[in-house]
Amino acid sequence: MRARDLMMGLVLVAVPLASYFLVFGPQNRKIAEARGEIGHKKDLLAQLQLETARNEDLKRANDEIAELIKQTEARLPDGKEVDSIVRQISELAVQSGLAAPAMESGKPVAAAMYMEQPLKVNTQGDFRGFYEFLLQLERLPRITRLPDMKLERVPDPDGNIKAQFTLSIYFTDSRAN
Repeated sequence: MRARDLMMGLVLVAVPLASYFLVFGPQNRKIAEARGEIGHKKDLLAQLQLETARNEDLKRANDEIAELIKQTEARLPDGKEVDSIVRQISELAVQSGLAAPAMESGKPVAAAMYMEQPLKVNTQGDFRGFYEFLLQLERLPRITRLPDMKLERVPDPDGNIKAQFTLSIYFTDSRAN
């Protein structure tokens, strides 16, 4: 009986060992690999969610920039409207108490995607009137700039000034559209 008991004991020990090496060991490795793959996919999913959120933020920022560009372009007159702006500037000068300005139009210059029309302007009058003219010019809805300006005091008892400046008006070129 001893041999039989020994054999039975060996079988009882061999079955769990064989089960571990033949069934549970490989299954545990597969489970570990699956968990690793799941972790990797979760990391990828988290990165994709971040990228998606970033893309939505970029889309929103692009939409805001596009709206700002539209607003800026609305402030740019068409090439045909430049004459009316020149008249408006002349009226502003006269309303501010300055002499009717003498304006000499330069050749339009390409400036980025737009055109720039330089005007050489000569006027004279009271400094306060000139200052008021500049304030009103700044309030115009159109985009303009003064790249150079020269002020001289006129030798008269009223203390008037003579102003020479270049006024650049930005506009869209209707021929390019």
